[in-house]
Amino acid sequence: MAETNVHQILADTLSSNPNVRISAELKLSEVLVHQDAGLALSQLALTQDADMSLRQITSIILRKYVTERWSPYFSAFKGNAPSVEVKTQIRGAVFQGLSDPNRKIRSLCAHTISSIASCDWPDEYPDLLSSLINLISSSSPDSVHGAMQVFTEFIKSDLTEDQILPVLRQLLPVLLTILGSTEQHTPLTRSRTVSVFRQCVTALYMVKDQHPQAVKEATATILPVWLEAFKVLLNLDPQQDVSRTDNWDPLAVRIQVFKTLDVIHTSFPRALTNYLPDYLSASLRHLQVIFPTYNHYYISASGSTPGSSEDETVELPQLICPLFDFVSNAIRGGKAKGWLAAENTNALIEAIFSYAQMTAEDEETWATNANAFVAQEEDENQTYGVRVAGFELLYTLLDRSPAQVCTVFQSTLQQVGTSSQSSRDNGVASWWKPLEAALAAVGSQAEDILNCVEDEHESGRPKPIDIEYLLANVVPSLLNQSEHPFLQGRAFVFASQFAKLLPLEMTGQYLEAAIHVIESSSAGVPVKVSAVKAVHNFCQGAEDSAVAPFVPRIAQDLGPFLLLTTEDTLSLVLETMSVLLEVEKGKWLTNDLANSLVLAVLEVWAKNNKDPIFLSIFTDIITSLASATSEGVYETVAKQALPTLCNAIATSKPNESWIAGSAIDLIASLVQGAPETGLGEGFFPLLAPSLFNCLKEAEDRDVLQNGVICLTLVVRKDCGQLLSWSDPNGQSGLDHTLKVVAKLLQNEDESGGLVIGDLIIHLLRRAGDSVLPVLPELLHAMVSRMTSAKTATFLQSLVIPFAFLIHNQLENVLVMLESTTVRDRTALDVLIHTWCENAETFQGFWPTRVSTLALSQLYASGHPSLQALMVKGDIIVKPETKNVIMTRSRTRTTPHEFTSVPFPVKALKLLVHDLRSGGDSATIPAGEVYEVDSDDGDEEWAEEERLHQGFKEEEFSFLSEMLGPRGANFDNDDILEESDDEDLKNDPISQMDIQAHLVSFLRECATRNVNNFNTNVEQLSAEEMNVVRQIVAQ
Repeated sequence: MAETNVHQILADTLSSNPNVRISAELKLSEVLVHQDAGLALSQLALTQDADMSLRQITSIILRKYVTERWSPYFSAFKGNAPSVEVKTQIRGAVFQGLSDPNRKIRSLCAHTISSIASCDWPDEYPDLLSSLINLISSSSPDSVHGAMQVFTEFIKSDLTEDQILPVLRQLLPVLLTILGSTEQHTPLTRSRTVSVFRQCVTALYMVKDQHPQAVKEATATILPVWLEAFKVLLNLDPQQDVSRTDNWDPLAVRIQVFKTLDVIHTSFPRALTNYLPDYLSASLRHLQVIFPTYNHYYISASGSTPGSSEDETVELPQLICPLFDFVSNAIRGGKAKGWLAAENTNALIEAIFSYAQMTAEDEETWATNANAFVAQEEDENQTYGVRVAGFELLYTLLDRSPAQVCTVFQSTLQQVGTSSQSSRDNGVASWWKPLEAALAAVGSQAEDILNCVEDEHESGRPKPIDIEYLLANVVPSLLNQSEHPFLQGRAFVFASQFAKLLPLEMTGQYLEAAIHVIESSSAGVPVKVSAVKAVHNFCQGAEDSAVAPFVPRIAQDLGPFLLLTTEDTLSLVLETMSVLLEVEKGKWLTNDLANSLVLAVLEVWAKNNKDPIFLSIFTDIITSLASATSEGVYETVAKQALPTLCNAIATSKPNESWIAGSAIDLIASLVQGAPETGLGEGFFPLLAPSLFNCLKEAEDRDVLQNGVICLTLVVRKDCGQLLSWSDPNGQSGLDHTLKVVAKLLQNEDESGGLVIGDLIIHLLRRAGDSVLPVLPELLHAMVSRMTSAKTATFLQSLVIPFAFLIHNQLENVLVMLESTTVRDRTALDVLIHTWCENAETFQGFWPTRVSTLALSQLYASGHPSLQALMVKGDIIVKPETKNVIMTRSRTRTTPHEFTSVPFPVKALKLLVHDLRSGGDSATIPAGEVYEVDSDDGDEEWAEEERLHQGFKEEEFSFLSEMLGPRGANFDNDDILEESDDEDLKNDPISQMDIQAHLVSFLRECATRNVNNFNTNVEQLSAEEMNVVRQIVAQ
């Protein structure tokens, strides 16, 4: 294929004539199939006398050629790969392009080499690494520039564990030389050496467990040299870099240095210890020196930033954010105590307040884009930037020294207030920005500030910050600053963040002002959104009695907002409506208001029924409306919502399963909010046809799971309606419900988990007599599924109903299980094996208790069939696995083995385990604690923190309480939030003292030698025997 032919085709692809261009693009697709097409492209890209636009398009097409024609390694591969000889020639030509005089050609060749390397290196391209190192060792700035761009990608993605250390020994000295050659190499090339070094540090950290000694030696020799170099670089005046008008390229080096310091602090913090004071001082100096420039170009937007000489973006926020991150992590690590003297802390907080000011771009965007404005206010939605990074640093400072930092907040607020007033008096247009930033900064830490003030008060010390003074004397005057809507809005939000400190009368005044803004037709986006946010905060933070008089009016005002807003703003309005409805449990609702709110929510749901975040708020609102204590409101809500939602279920298409799934979810929330007296006449007859028909046809996991949850709630709230309903063919509601259970038991997808068990449990509790005729069939199906079930939650769903039945009807259930056969085993054998192997993984307050009670009953029964059952005991510790972390690969080659023990012994083991995991940790013998030498840099933890894994005692206690026994609370909604399952919460099993019961049970067994108790105890582990003996001896 002639090179001139490719030349002409490529030239035609740049033609302004669309016919010529399209024809050329089609010809090009045909040409690229040929073996030598890539070689022709690579040679043309290097032709110095060719037109530059042609060389650039050729280089771009060449990279496309590599991804589509080079190797099946690439996902876009289309076949016709070049021969080994041609590949070698192409690689050579592209590598030569790394030294091309033109910067853009070098960059394009670097991208192509990176793609080739990801596929060919090291097997088919073994000399790449040495060639690149030779290239960056050359005296040619162009060659170094090209090679550095390859290294930036190469180190990140292509080096294996065994290759990293040898490569770094060769590479890093060369990189350091380039970094120091300020006259020979451009700042952007030098910045890339720091970027590559950072990737090297990350690579070292990744292999430190595989090569601990080698990495230790490498870091001991490599890091100090680079850290010294960084110290020198950061001590150079940054003003020199930002005072340039042509470009800000030198800033790129500082940007990469701060990013790298943060990585080193995370990976090898000990190496940084001696340098931290210098780096922190340099960080503060940078913030102080470059602020006038930041103010000029970003806050005031008095000019356009110079940018960079290449395609890379070089802006001040790119420097400030990693700088804030590094300082924050250094302070969090505990090594900055000495540096955080009053002078430095004051200066650092003052700098953060300054940088927190809104930029001109922020103003422009937020003034008209409500969603963008809301997003920057929400913790989970905030776009990371200078303001957010600064607030993160404030959080870290406040966490380390609450009282000291609050005192600085007080003095800084006073300074900002004074200077803002002065600027205002002097006619400075942006006088409001520092004040808005200061209020935003302090408000962002509201929760921690309130805790600090409370702690200081309880300790008899003076308040470090006087928020009440601000709320009474400063903030009210800002509520009328309509010409500065961002400051006006900030005043509303700030007051609401500290709602707990406001007296009743003042809360009313703030709410009255917020309502006035919400109702105003002239108020702009920022202040209106801020007023809604303030209402949200007041409803959460203030006393109900302070908010209640205003709630009906606010709800009436917000109703139309539901239909006018979208995305983040809609989310805020929905969340605000949700917290409004919780005030005094909605007793202020009228039927008319409830009716209009339901209609609005359903209309918004119809437009947003695919959004899981919105859906979670919709369900909260429907539940709150349905559970409102006002007379007739539930009936109104049900009358409006149920027909609409049933119709949505009935008419949703199979490929739009989210409609049915979300509609069922909303109905479940309606049932959840229904009064204990029942769902109301005709509720289930209206729901049943569409629900059961949907669940019969559905394959979607969420639809089935939501359907089971909905049925469970119906059984709990008004089981009579389900039992009395039947379809035209005479099939009852119970029949249809059991079909749903059967379908889910047969389903290979076990993600439904606990919900099936909940439905079965509540059926057994509420409809016991009605279930009796089909109970043997149901239990057989559940035991059969145990033999193939894999996930812990699904196995729990299958076992816990049996535990409940055994607790209530021990003998009848045992007889039924003994007489049932599943795959040549008795159902009792399958159940006991499954139960014993999974009991320690059961979650939830009630399920774990009923399991424990049933196991104790099974043990005490002494049933003959149980005595001979051998089940899995303790893990067998082998010499080759002792004190070894068992990874998945090791477990495959050396699988765990277990002892085999009789069921009565295993039952005792599980009961002792429950006793220990649920008891007072101080009474349980603890294992040895080993000190391990590490590089996590925690030497300066307080003794209190060392004793509690880095937490203070009260923090550790809180964490332990949250996690609960076996970490059960972590996944247990009954503990983490108020349980909505009143049935199980009020069940006698939930009310009893399980610890006292177990202690009494074990003592009784010991006294009467129940089921050969003394012999069984002898087969426990030494630790378990010790626990039993302590209990029996008490």
